Amino acid sequence: MITDELRIFSKVAELASFSRAADQLGLTRARVSVAVQQLEERLGTRLLQRTTRSVRLTEDGARFLDRCKDYLAEGEQLATMFRSNTGGLTGRLRIDLPATVARDLVIPRLPEFLARHPALEIGISTTDRRVDLVNEGFDCVLRVGVLGDSELVARPLGFMRMANAASPAYLQAHGTPHTLADLAQHRIVHFAQTLSPNDAGWEYLDAAQGRYRMQAMRSIVTVNGTDAYNTAAVAGLGLIQAPIGGLAPCFAEGSLVQVMPAFGARPMPVSLVYVNRRQLAPRVLAVMNWLTELLAPYFVEDSELAIAPSAAPADRAASPSRSARRASRGASPAAGAAAPRKRSRRPPS
Repeated sequence: MITDELRIFSKVAELASFSRAADQLGLTRARVSVAVQQLEERLGTRLLQRTTRSVRLTEDGARFLDRCKDYLAEGEQLATMFRSNTGGLTGRLRIDLPATVARDLVIPRLPEFLARHPALEIGISTTDRRVDLVNEGFDCVLRVGVLGDSELVARPLGFMRMANAASPAYLQAHGTPHTLADLAQHRIVHFAQTLSPNDAGWEYLDAAQGRYRMQAMRSIVTVNGTDAYNTAAVAGLGLIQAPIGGLAPCFAEGSLVQVMPAFGARPMPVSLVYVNRRQLAPRVLAVMNWLTELLAPYFVEDSELAIAPSAAPADRAASPSRSARRASRGASPAAGAAAPRKRSRRPPS
């Protein structure tokens, strides 16, 4: 049986489309169609049911696809098992990252990873929207925030520390807040996916009650993107609360400074999400391990999670300040992205 035919069939089945499979594989649609037909002839059964509007697996096709994926993954592991010291991994993979994480943390360190694997190619998507791992062909995605339930698998990495920030120009104009009472004289940059101006506020830990609370604040600017959120703070439009990983470059260059460190928002869960397969391709496993190592310095210690708020409702998942704080050490079922929230007050990265 020809491996190329198996790979093409697997991609068509995952995407439910000959055209999208052809695009992602860099082949013509005719070549993809012929490969699937030849595979069906070899097996003596129909694997895909085609109509003018859809492509779906037959019962035999669904059974065959599971074995096919295992075969391809195991074949790649066999082909690369002796390459660790002779040039690294090969092939191409697609990952999706939050924009600020990609720009400030991952891409600057990417040359050193690719130097170890010069034959590896990586496609990086940066978006604040949910992506469809299967239909868009991603090998894994990094998600900051609570995850919903699905047939995908999540690998919890840790909890990213949050930071409060403002620009020097803003503090010069409005003064530096030190207490919760001081916030009445300040404004906050509001983050909401729907651009709703409602429910702008400051999250903080009420030590006496052992829980996180929100204090309402005035806001004159609402954004729905992480870059816009940080840029609004740099421009002096208000205070922000965001994951420290995305703010580190601003702190380093002095465009933002930390404020009110004793009144920070709760840490945010960070996970790698991937398609539920028994065998991960070595290149996918390698990049996941590298991302885990890369982000580890920005995670809080276990001792800092002594107060662990309960999981947020599904409609509030995109906001770091409302994220669930439970994470196991192994993989667990999860959504392909942080579930959208009706009123999101913090950007997911």
